[in-house]
Amino acid sequence: MFKSGVKAKTSITLSLPTLVKIDKLIGQGASRSAFIEKVLNNHLRNEERRALQLRDMERINAAADRLNAEMAEVLEDQEAFYFDLVDDKNRSQESEASSVTEEAESPAT
Repeated sequence: MFKSGVKAKTSITLSLPTLVKIDKLIGQGASRSAFIEKVLNNHLRNEERRALQLRDMERINAAADRLNAEMAEVLEDQEAFYFDLVDDKNRSQESEASSVTEEAESPAT
């Protein structure tokens, strides 16, 4: 790994309009190299942040998918339980109604 204070000389080719824009931004006597390094460092930091956010979003989405699947199972179980209760209640009411009807139809002694 490189030490942060160590500099290496490099050569890049930029269009004249780009150089004119850089010179207008930094002003006379300022270092193009320092400006370009600052811009690149900002860009690299943003790219690292974007990569971390993407990784975090993938983790969050995976967790959300697991939780949604689990919740779907719970809701299916609750739905089945609810309909079992409703069926039991309906059968009980039908049985009671049948008993009342039978009592009403049977001759009184």
